[in-house]
Amino acid sequence: MKLGVSTYSLSRAIRDGEMTVPDVIRWIAAEGGEHVEIVPIGFNLAENPGLIDVIRRTAEDEKLDLSNYAVGGNLLPDDEAAFEAEIRRLTGEVDIARALGVRRMRHDVAWREDTSAALFRRELPKLAEACRRIADYAAEFGITTSVENHGYYIQSSERVLALLRETDRPNFKLTLDVGNFLCADEDSVAAVKKTAFAACMIHLKDFYSRPARRDPGEGWFPTAAGNHLRGAIIGHGDIEMRDVMGAIRASGYDGCLSVEFEGLEDCRLGTRIGLENARRMLGALHPPMNENGTEEGS
Repeated sequence: MKLGVSTYSLSRAIRDGEMTVPDVIRWIAAEGGEHVEIVPIGFNLAENPGLIDVIRRTAEDEKLDLSNYAVGGNLLPDDEAAFEAEIRRLTGEVDIARALGVRRMRHDVAWREDTSAALFRRELPKLAEACRRIADYAAEFGITTSVENHGYYIQSSERVLALLRETDRPNFKLTLDVGNFLCADEDSVAAVKKTAFAACMIHLKDFYSRPARRDPGEGWFPTAAGNHLRGAIIGHGDIEMRDVMGAIRASGYDGCLSVEFEGLEDCRLGTRIGLENARRMLGALHPPMNENGTEEGS
């Protein structure tokens, strides 16, 4: 597995003008990241296409893989014209992924105030139709598209797996965020065990979690059931991250792991410590190898 960082982790520094996207890529390389995931928050590649080549060249210069391109999306707008327009927009994002040279692109699927299971079952065929069309376009360029467990409406393990089954395309998979299952009040370790087989990309994210009866105040947000979450440095929060890592390894996943930080600490500090902690946890799962290719001590 390759350990790297999402530009989302440093989006505050980008939006505040403290770092440019090339600065972020160089920072990730200096911290020992093996790849960078491009998430256009604080910048827009559709409006600034010249930045695409800058990102590619900077990553090449720093010997970092560009692992994934992750964008927003809502494929359940109010009318059919808007539905078609959103599919066109997202196929345009596939073109950006192609220009970046990435082979994976996550697009969000839907946001709903009503997150009921009944509504999801009713709208699932329409969502799958849209995801199928985007995936089919991406397949022409060897790109795998994906949904993330993200945004309450499609956040639980059962819903993302249902969408994958309904879409039924070999190049439509899951960007698995180990922390986001908590937003749907689902245990991260159990959910990772259920879904890792479908992952083409994994986000490492940690949260502090408090029950609904508590009132922790500013900086927290509600889960679907009204519990409270706050972003944490990986290894500092309440997710059993070592067990999560073990579940990922046991699944046979051998792709990219992307650190995501959204805590209250300085984003560079939180990302750096999280990356170090994730590296140490991975090292504990993968003992060093002897020259003959066996684990030391075996």
